[in-house]
Amino acid sequence: MALAPINPTQITPPRVDLIDQRSGAISREWYRFFLSLLTATQTNQQETELAPDTSSLIATYDAMLETLAQKTETQAAGASESDIAVIQSQLQALALSPPPKEFRSPRYGSFYDTTTQTAAAINTAYAMTFNTTDLSFGVTRGTPTSRIFVDRPNIYNIQFSAQVHKTSGGVGLIYVWLRKNGTNVPDSAGQIRIQGNDGEILAAWNYVTQLNAGDYIELMWEVDDTSVELLAEVATGIHPSIPSVILTVTDNISSMET
Repeated sequence: MALAPINPTQITPPRVDLIDQRSGAISREWYRFFLSLLTATQTNQQETELAPDTSSLIATYDAMLETLAQKTETQAAGASESDIAVIQSQLQALALSPPPKEFRSPRYGSFYDTTTQTAAAINTAYAMTFNTTDLSFGVTRGTPTSRIFVDRPNIYNIQFSAQVHKTSGGVGLIYVWLRKNGTNVPDSAGQIRIQGNDGEILAAWNYVTQLNAGDYIELMWEVDDTSVELLAEVATGIHPSIPSVILTVTDNISSMET
């Protein structure tokens, strides 16, 4: 009865003898088949970052080689048990010894600014700047300091808080949005209304976005009244200082790489 082994690689085995009767060595077709198995297995490990099912692989190879050994006993005088044993041991070593893996170190950055930021003109886009790095690994300030770069592709969580202050009476509007690589991110803006002399409000929300290695993001703002500013204040004897803007960036996906 023909053997129908599990084929986890979906690579069709050759329909020729394992041993070439002319040379007494493994046939070219079977050599290319085993090479394709090796390539497919390594590619699968790199793409899915998961080791193969070693039990099903070994069982498949054992059954296949056992059948071939029985056929070649009468069809190929050059075949030997040692030839089969060598090939079998090599396949078992491949299944049992996948490439080493290591955990990916999470990327993160925490930044803030200790100065009051003002708008010189209304209806004009300004980038929030950061003069201090609190924590950083793989997420860094660039030039100008409004640009925050990442060194690895992933999905990133971007959170900020801004201390909005109004220095005169009346009503003022401030708009905040995200910019990536110099281009506004669609549908990322928010509007805040602030009223009264010394009126204050804390603007804070977050974004989740895909970034590639070398990409940078900026937090942009715009006002319709130049008396609206991003306020920084020094510490008192009771509470710590107030940065005008605080920004944190972390990669949002925990994963592994080889």
